[in-house]
Amino acid sequence: VQLQESGPGLVKPSQTLSLTCTVSGTSVAPNYYYWSWIRQPPGKEVEWIGHIGYSDITYVTPSLKSRTSISRDSSKNTFTLQVDSVTPEDTGVYTCARLDPRSWYQRTKEGENDYWGPGIQVIVSS
Repeated sequence: VQLQESGPGLVKPSQTLSLTCTVSGTSVAPNYYYWSWIRQPPGKEVEWIGHIGYSDITYVTPSLKSRTSISRDSSKNTFTLQVDSVTPEDTGVYTCARLDPRSWYQRTKEGENDYWGPGIQVIVSS
């Protein structure tokens, strides 16, 4: 199983950030796992952004919920993160992952059945 993030490395403030995670070796179709997005701003702790899971039920952390959406395209075997009205505080390394729900709830990166992308640096700057 492999995951790979793609998208712009530089976004202007107030624009929309859109990142795609392309998955190979398994299907992103609705199943047991949480197809997740996590980010780490420079000098700050990891932030667990959200996920899309069974029956296309999505979760986004409250601090981002008003301007963030997560969706999937099973025909392309991808899932996408969209963050509207970005500010410099949205700068960071964004990573997609396939997580066992237990890993999500425990906020752990050490789950045995989890797979992670390498991460993509996103800078929000004018």
